[in-house]
Amino acid sequence: MGIAENLRSVRERIARAAASAGRDGDSVKLVAVSKGRSLEDIREAMEAGQTVFGENRAQELREKALLLGEGIEWHFVGHLQRNKVNMVVGKVALIHSLDSLKLAAAISSRAEALDLVQEVLLQVNVSREESKFGVAAEAAEGLLREVLSLPGLRVRGLMTMAPVWAEGESSRPYFRSLRELRDALRGDFPQADLSLLSMGMTQDFEVAVEEGADIVRVGTAIFSG
Repeated sequence: MGIAENLRSVRERIARAAASAGRDGDSVKLVAVSKGRSLEDIREAMEAGQTVFGENRAQELREKALLLGEGIEWHFVGHLQRNKVNMVVGKVALIHSLDSLKLAAAISSRAEALDLVQEVLLQVNVSREESKFGVAAEAAEGLLREVLSLPGLRVRGLMTMAPVWAEGESSRPYFRSLRELRDALRGDFPQADLSLLSMGMTQDFEVAVEEGADIVRVGTAIFSG
């Protein structure tokens, strides 16, 4: 299948998963992860109605945003190094991968210099894998407490990735844990938004939707033939 057909299939699968959980499929934002994909592939997805794209690398994001121009809502979904913050802040609608106070301070500082507020998600390593970035679940409250005082950013919710080996049903406990953590933090920080959960990729996005994902990050299922 081509990209347009793949997108149609992914959207239908999201709608079915949402319906099975008593949710509206339109409430789930599909981020097409375009890391390593050509401008032609992205344009093909745009022609099929996709407007939200995610990149993992700051330099690739900057170059694609410049070349593709208006009409795209960019998200940064990879690990963000502090020395790459200037390439990302102000160019994306949402940074999914805030995982330290030092990174938060750098984002806030850059955003203030641009006279804007950058929306972010806290990345939580619910699987406790050493190979993954993200704050430990038990440290999320402390990080959130400190980050909420920074004027240049706004925390919109949480993000996580299931273990590399997990797919489908085996990812469910990790997504459920993130939702439960978010709900607990909402009780502790009523002044915070925390309305978004970014979780689920090609191998498990349907389960993520069933567990409450507001954003799914799908690359392979869209761009691979």
